[in-house]
Amino acid sequence: MIEILTPAQVDRARRTGALVADILQSLRTRSQVGTNLLDLDRWTAEMISDAGAESCYVDYAPSFGRGPFGHYVCTAVNDAVLHGRPHDRRLADGDLLTLDLAVRLDGVAADSAISFIVGESRPAESVELIEVTERALAAGIAAARPGARIGDLSHAIGTVLSEAGYPINMQFGGHGIGTTMHQDPHVSNNGRPGRGYQLRPGLLLALEPWIMADTDELVTDEDGWTLRSATGCRTAHSEHTIAITADGAEVLTLPTARPAS
Repeated sequence: MIEILTPAQVDRARRTGALVADILQSLRTRSQVGTNLLDLDRWTAEMISDAGAESCYVDYAPSFGRGPFGHYVCTAVNDAVLHGRPHDRRLADGDLLTLDLAVRLDGVAADSAISFIVGESRPAESVELIEVTERALAAGIAAARPGARIGDLSHAIGTVLSEAGYPINMQFGGHGIGTTMHQDPHVSNNGRPGRGYQLRPGLLLALEPWIMADTDELVTDEDGWTLRSATGCRTAHSEHTIAITADGAEVLTLPTARPAS
């Protein structure tokens, strides 16, 4: 299903997006050396409840996962890249952590992911992985405007990733979003311009470039959810929910206050 939202629904999506972004920034601030992933999940549940929102994850049970996800935020560390299921693990200095969060507020969902390095260490490879996904995300957003096609966004994202020398996995990518978290159209992280669904105002998309340093092959953890690089290399993932407007793309998942560096 491809859903076109009304102006009133897009306005509600702005509030949902801001909530998602603010929760992620709070979690980023709390992600210190020694922080347990289960604490991040607990804090997420508390912030969602306090906002009167609902989790898109806790009862989520798609065909590619093993049963309901059962947690409130995805926590992917180092070689984990997608659907990272929180578990009893304390963060260490230099860990590359990705937090992926989707919630629904007033009947409209928003989805976002951030990758960052924990502690004082700044491994060069990790810094580059994060920067490349952020540049690819910016390129996809810049290509999103009424009349453009999904392939234009995929091509813009894929060009940045491939020119940086990273393999591109085509199994998982961006997606439509609206009253539910995952909708059509699928937005691959590489593609041919001029192909696919034509964008129109009221369409919401979650764009999410993600990469693994030296492979495009994924393996699934024993938890049935967490996806890791097949070689054990590090990974990164950046995501925003955008709304297509008459003037172009509006990023909905920006924090209401800029976090401290």
